[in-house]
Amino acid sequence: MDFYVEKAVIESGVKIIFPVVTGIDNTIKSEEWQAYRSSKIAKLIERYADIDVHSDAILEGFNILHDKTGVKRRKNIPASENLIKLLNKNHDLFYINQAVDIYNIISLDTKLALGAHDIDNVEGNVTLRFTDGSEKFIPLGQSEPIPVAPHEYCYCDDSNEVLCRLEIRQVNKTAVNENTKNIFYIVQGNEATPDEYLKEVAQEIIDTTTKYCGGTGKINIPEIIMPLQPS
Repeated sequence: MDFYVEKAVIESGVKIIFPVVTGIDNTIKSEEWQAYRSSKIAKLIERYADIDVHSDAILEGFNILHDKTGVKRRKNIPASENLIKLLNKNHDLFYINQAVDIYNIISLDTKLALGAHDIDNVEGNVTLRFTDGSEKFIPLGQSEPIPVAPHEYCYCDDSNEVLCRLEIRQVNKTAVNENTKNIFYIVQGNEATPDEYLKEVAQEIIDTTTKYCGGTGKINIPEIIMPLQPS
């Protein structure tokens, strides 16, 4: 599997890197991780108790990115901002499985938009590109495709199916579950996040996931491409 990103998406302000971890055991529920999780969540609740997301450069950076690409703010809350709002509301995060829990906690801590996808359900390669409206998109929790607006940056595989809309909505097709063995992660930033910061977070995902779920990891820098021209 290779990773690509359209030049126009990069020029809009999106920053992206793809760590991959293969050979994990996601059936584990480590007591060590659960203890770390509880401690970390308590600290994050305290850190974000009175946060003004629009005064935070990284969090507001995703809203600015949406503005620049024509995405309406009200209906499209960036992933990391939404996680913080859920944490403040519930004083916890819903536990899905250990691999998902790990990247959610790291997303909360770093404010970057993170996602995880089951590699074995991806068809071909992964490209971050602007949509043209022809793509197939079945959001997580739904059973039927819904329309995709043109000119939204989305992560798509070679079958022209959206794997993640913007950085906010993943899909059933590549959802990570307890049987998942191989994962590629989205680590997305914006103009307020230095490239080195993305690499540090990508390495943290690899280190933490392999510590608690096993496997081996690698950071992938996507190749920048021009959009395909209609024939």
